Amino acid sequence: MIQFSTGGALKKLVIGDGEARRLKAWEEMACGIGAGTISATVGSPLELIMIQQQRKGGNTIQTIKNIASPSIATRGFVGAAVREALWTCGYLSIPPIVRTTLREQYPETFDSDQKARVPAALLGGLFACYLTHPFDTIKTCMQGDIERKTFGTLTDTAKILFKEGSIPAFYRGATFRYGRMVIAVGMLDFLQASIGPILYPSAFE
Repeated sequence: MIQFSTGGALKKLVIGDGEARRLKAWEEMACGIGAGTISATVGSPLELIMIQQQRKGGNTIQTIKNIASPSIATRGFVGAAVREALWTCGYLSIPPIVRTTLREQYPETFDSDQKARVPAALLGGLFACYLTHPFDTIKTCMQGDIERKTFGTLTDTAKILFKEGSIPAFYRGATFRYGRMVIAVGMLDFLQASIGPILYPSAFE
């Protein structure tokens, strides 16, 4: 919800008051990246709490107390910010760009948004999954090891993972995540196209 509302607000800001036009491709992507980065300020600490509870047990209050210092609470934030920036771009920005391009360049094949939404979701999911997965892997390792016994900084963690299994080490579980993302991107693209004009009518005139 943070990403959707922030993305809409950024698009409105880019278009400006009183101007009715379609966003350029780079503007769409910039708004998605911005929305994702902002959402990480909320998402990263929440994921840190979740991962710590999954590893060590305990209740939420106790877990929050355990991470209540800036050096711990912000652990993994850069990885989360990059992941969320690319993921949000993948589901908020890429599908509308692909869908519009297909409908304009191949109108006989893609004569409706529903038909164009399938390849748009496949490409958006591909973008969102395989660009974000290495950062998600690094972030998860860092947030699971707040004591820094194995994983230190983002670059240190990346070096350890590469030493363990080269490039494939960054993509463990990516195939299943891609399948999930394709479904999610298709649904979110539909919701954006349906709800967006209601929330931000000037951006869709």
